[in-house]
Amino acid sequence: MAENITNRKMRLSTFTIIITVVTAAAAIFAGMIPFLIVYNKTVLNDAVVGLDQTVRQTLLALENFLGDMESRLKNICIEVSGSSNLDEINAKLNTAARIEQSIEAICVYDSSGELLVCGTYGRPLKDEVMTNLSYDAELFADSDSYAVSLPHVQTMFSEYYPWVVTIVHHEYDALGGQDIYVAIDFSFSYIAEYVDNIGIGAHGYCFIIDSDGSIVYHPRQQMIYSGLIDEDIDNIVSLDDGSFRDGNVLYTISSSDESGWRVVGVSYLDELIRTRDSTVTGILSATFFCCAAIALLVTIIYSRLVARPAASLLAAMKRFENHADNYRYSPAKNHVYELQALSDSFGHMTWMVQTLMQRIRSEEITLRKTELKALQAQINPHFLYNTLDSIQWMCERGNTDGAINMVSALGRLFRISISRGHELIPIRDELRHAESYLVIQKYRYSDRFDYRFDVDEGLLDYLCNKITLQPLIENAIYHGIEPLIDDGEIVISVRGDGDDILLCVSDNGVGMTEEQCAGVLKKERSDSSGIGIKNVNDRVRIYFGEKYGLSIKSELDEGTTISVRIPRVLTEPDVGK
Repeated sequence: MAENITNRKMRLSTFTIIITVVTAAAAIFAGMIPFLIVYNKTVLNDAVVGLDQTVRQTLLALENFLGDMESRLKNICIEVSGSSNLDEINAKLNTAARIEQSIEAICVYDSSGELLVCGTYGRPLKDEVMTNLSYDAELFADSDSYAVSLPHVQTMFSEYYPWVVTIVHHEYDALGGQDIYVAIDFSFSYIAEYVDNIGIGAHGYCFIIDSDGSIVYHPRQQMIYSGLIDEDIDNIVSLDDGSFRDGNVLYTISSSDESGWRVVGVSYLDELIRTRDSTVTGILSATFFCCAAIALLVTIIYSRLVARPAASLLAAMKRFENHADNYRYSPAKNHVYELQALSDSFGHMTWMVQTLMQRIRSEEITLRKTELKALQAQINPHFLYNTLDSIQWMCERGNTDGAINMVSALGRLFRISISRGHELIPIRDELRHAESYLVIQKYRYSDRFDYRFDVDEGLLDYLCNKITLQPLIENAIYHGIEPLIDDGEIVISVRGDGDDILLCVSDNGVGMTEEQCAGVLKKERSDSSGIGIKNVNDRVRIYFGEKYGLSIKSELDEGTTISVRIPRVLTEPDVGK
C-alpha cells in the first residue's frame, strides 16, 4: 500500500514538471511569433535585393564576355579583309589563336559553308568531319552584324572536344570579291566557371537561357538532361524581368538586350533564413538562457527519478545486444511504475528474442540460398530472342558459317550459365562464358567493336561468381560502345591485387558522370540488361562480404572501367554460415 502511494506521488510530481515546462515553452514561443514575422519579412526583402544584385553582376560579366568576343572578331575581320590569299590569312589566324587562350579556333567559310582555312592553337584537325557543330547555316545567314551560337561541342579537332560558343560575321567582297564568313570558337569554360562559382545560400545558383527557352548554361545541366532533376523552364520563359516567388523558391530574371540571353537566379528562402540567424543571436541569447535554466532544473529532478534507473536499464540492454545468446536478465525493483513495467517487459523480451534467434538461424540459411537463386534467375529473354532472330536472319541470307558460330557460342553461354547448380565457377570458365557472349554480340553489332583479353594465367583456377563479366560487358556495349560514332574496343583483364583478384571490363565508350556511376550500382536492372550490375555486386557481397564487390571509374568521352574485387578461393564457401 505504501509503495503504491509512493508511485502515485512520483507520477504526480513528473506530471507537474511536464505541465510547467510545456507552459513556459508555450509562453516563450508566443512571445517570439511577432518577432519572427517581422524578421522573415526583412529576410525576404534582403533576399530579393541580394539575388537581384547577384543576377545583375552575372549579366554584366556575360555582356562583357560577349562584347569582348565581338571586339576580337572585329579585329580578326579587319585582318582577313586586308589579306590577299589564304596562306596569309592562315598565318594570321594561327598567330591570333596562339595569343588568345580563350580562342579554340578561328575559321573562314565561303558563302556555301565550305571551310576555307582554320587557325588553331596548334591542335590537329580531323581529316574528315562528319558534322561540324560550329557551322549553323541559319545562324550564319543572319550574321550581317554579328551572330552568336549556343554553347556546343567543337567537333573539328582530333581527340579534343572543347565546349565553345561560336560568334560569326558576314564579310562581303573579301579575298578578291568573295563573300565569306569569319567565325571564332571561344571557350565557354570561362563564363561557365564564373556561373558555377556563384554562391546563393547552400544550394542556390544561377543559369542562363536564351529568348526561346533553350538552356545556354546550367550548373546542373547533365542532371537535367539525365532526367535526375527538373527545371521549370517553360514557366520561367513566360516571366518578365524581375523577382518572383514560388513557394520556398525565389527567382530573379534579367535579360541582355544585345544577345537576348537571360540570367536566372534561384535561391531558397529557408536557406537564406538560416544564413541570417547570426544577426539575431543576441536577441535569442536571453531566451536560450531561460530555456537552459528550465532544462537544468528538469534535468536535476529527472536524474533522480528517471535517469539513473533508465541508465541501469539501458546498460542491461547494451549487455544484451553484445551477448544476446547467453545473457540472463533479472528485473530490478523500481519506484517509478512506468520504468518497472519497462524492466519487466525487457526481461520478457530477452527470453522471446533468444527463442526467435534460434529459429531465425535455421531459417536464414534457406533464405540466403533462396535469395541467391532468385538473383541468378534473372535471365534476359530479350537477349535470347534477339540472338535467335539474328541466327534466323543469317540462315535466310545463306550465312551458315555465321549462324553455326552464333549457335555454338549460345550453347557454350548457357552451358556455363548452368554450371551444375554451382554459384562459383573457375575464372577460366567465366572467361569462356564472357567470350561466347562477345562472339554473339560482335555478330549482332556487325563488328562495330573489337575485344581482347589480358589475363594472368596463374589465376584461372581460382573461383568467382558465375555470370559476373557478362553483365559488365553488356553495360559496356549498350551504354559505352553503342552511342559511339567510331568503332569501340572492350578489354577484359584478370590480375592479382595482394590477396585479392580484380576482374576488370574496360571500354573506350562515351563514359559516365560521377552521378551516373553511382546510379548504376543502385539499379536492379537496366532497360536492356538481364542480370544487372547491382545484381552482380549483391551476389559477390553475399558470398564474400562487404569489403568485396564492384567499383566504377569513368570519364566522359574517355571510357569506363568496372572492376570486381574477389578473394582468392579454391573451394566454394557456405553462405549460410
